Amino acid sequence: MQTLQIALVTCVSLGNYTANADSEDDRLFRFLKDKGHQVSFQIWEDERVDWSAFDVAIVKSPWDYFDKIEAFYIWLHKMEQQRCQVLNPVKTIRWNADKIYFRDLEKQGVSVVPSYWLEQGSEFNAAAIFEELGTPKIIVKPRVSGGSKNTFALNKTEAASETAKINELLQKEGFLAQPFLEEIKTKGEWSFLFFGGKYSHAVLKTAKPGDFRVQHFLGGSVHTPEPPAHLLATAEDIALKFASDCLYARVDGVEINGRLVLMELELIEPFLFLSTNTEAIERYYAAMLDLLAVQEVLSR
Repeated sequence: MQTLQIALVTCVSLGNYTANADSEDDRLFRFLKDKGHQVSFQIWEDERVDWSAFDVAIVKSPWDYFDKIEAFYIWLHKMEQQRCQVLNPVKTIRWNADKIYFRDLEKQGVSVVPSYWLEQGSEFNAAAIFEELGTPKIIVKPRVSGGSKNTFALNKTEAASETAKINELLQKEGFLAQPFLEEIKTKGEWSFLFFGGKYSHAVLKTAKPGDFRVQHFLGGSVHTPEPPAHLLATAEDIALKFASDCLYARVDGVEINGRLVLMELELIEPFLFLSTNTEAIERYYAAMLDLLAVQEVLSR
């Protein structure tokens, strides 16, 4: 088998995102090295990197891209000009960076958490948002975001006290508001993992007592029950429609009234929970080889 030059795209610091979890990047690095490939971590914004020297650049953990989104878009444009294949595809990453992609999902019949869009420079009108969404509690977060950055969980009283702060943030970027889903606290949030468009495994994430955030680095817990067949079928349909050409895709959703409602379609840098399933990393690797083989055929 050909030895591949592989770049695992990361950032300067992973911060606390690996807290309460194994180092997934290191796990993948060791695995690819053991397969006989030349593997190195490369920082996405490092101007010294010659990306054309790699057979594939796997966008693994650029976990600061949402803090530097304009620079990230410039980097994506540069990667399109390189001879190195990028996984996931650049066009997909660009589309997925802004949560306005929810609109495309809805047009394709995907059940998405209802969203109220707050344009940059607009005013936060809490009363209008609560009335539109028909809920006693809302989540407010940036359209380009990650790691629960600048995310608010607000009832009407709290919304009034946070209005000035949100308006200040709105001068810098667009936001969205969504209903606070009690099901996240009572049932948890599912993450379905797909490699090369094929289902690999799933986890159920739950928040710590008194919190609503299910991320493991914020104290949430990760469980591995067998997912209900009807929820998996919905996740598979989403992955097939929007991520069939992706090395990885994570479909995050919550069960409401017996159906999966999408919270996020993660196609840029999701944690993949590779340690929770013994076959996961082999499936990931097989998907990478399949995608590279297809690309080689297309380029002839």
